[in-house]
Amino acid sequence: MPSKFFKGKRILVTGGAGSIGSAITRKLLSYDVRVVRILDIDEARQFELEQELVPNPNVRFLIGDVRDKERIKRAMEDIDIVFHAAALKHVPSCEYNPFEAVKTNVFGTQNVIDSAINEEVEKFVTISTDKAVNPINVMGATKLLAERLTISANYYKGVRKTTFSCVRFGNVLGSSGSVLPVFAKQIRDGGPVTVTDPKITRFVMTIQRSVELVLNATQMARGGETFIFKMPAMRIGDLAEAMIRELAPEYGHKLSDIKTKIIGIRPGEKFHEELMTEEESVWARETEDMFIVQPPIELPDVALRKPGEILRKPLTEEYLLAKRRRLISKDASLLTKKETVSLLKDAGVLPK
Repeated sequence: MPSKFFKGKRILVTGGAGSIGSAITRKLLSYDVRVVRILDIDEARQFELEQELVPNPNVRFLIGDVRDKERIKRAMEDIDIVFHAAALKHVPSCEYNPFEAVKTNVFGTQNVIDSAINEEVEKFVTISTDKAVNPINVMGATKLLAERLTISANYYKGVRKTTFSCVRFGNVLGSSGSVLPVFAKQIRDGGPVTVTDPKITRFVMTIQRSVELVLNATQMARGGETFIFKMPAMRIGDLAEAMIRELAPEYGHKLSDIKTKIIGIRPGEKFHEELMTEEESVWARETEDMFIVQPPIELPDVALRKPGEILRKPLTEEYLLAKRRRLISKDASLLTKKETVSLLKDAGVLPK
């Protein structure tokens, strides 16, 4: 049980005032951890979270930037587990400010990794995104580098005990910067609801479910894994339609009053997202909730090996081809309009 695993642990959450970081913090505090240090550069969001969580003797709020190696070094002292959630995450913003994304998502990640190795924390988990898979934009490319930096740390850490792993998932419903608050405001204002393209598909998950799987993956991690969460997908058009149908009456509008406006795909945006490449699928083992990709070091036959066992058996070309699969949102199990409404209600986006 995660509650037993995390009990008494000292934990650092970078980007801890963000949607995912703060949700991880709330859950950890329910597990009787010794302390959670919340490191974030956003003073306003830290203040809001502090008003919610304090007084609580097990939480510390630290203002700091992952670009600042000395600040990270101090925040990392005596820490057992690191959740690295700090990142620049907005695709257009990263497209127009590419080196800022590099400084936070790449250099910042390396700073946190270096400090974790020096302090010999037990476990280090980087929170990643489906946009890191076959990236076409700056944000995805920098997050792919963050993943590679994290996994590679297992090979050069020397005798240090820290294990490094990644978790990867798609869009989290209700997270900051998502399209949902934009749609809700547009509906409240009487429309139009601006949709890039109604046929665009995205993998989706609630914050609660994502945090649950992050903590489960952390408990399972032995080093080098990328945990890829299984997620349903939805069409953006169905999402907009569901929100209009549910929210328009709440705001005193007729359904016919709320129009949609197609504005076209944004710079750096994919039409469909991917969770796992074909190459990764060869080295993945599957559980009920996720795929677990282990790097192909010494050719581990992950389909046959027991947990922690490495087999030296060479893999045949026929086997590798048979194992290949690609997780792309257009081929996923797309939510029906009814299922979309139900998921939005579970996420707290729509009233139940």
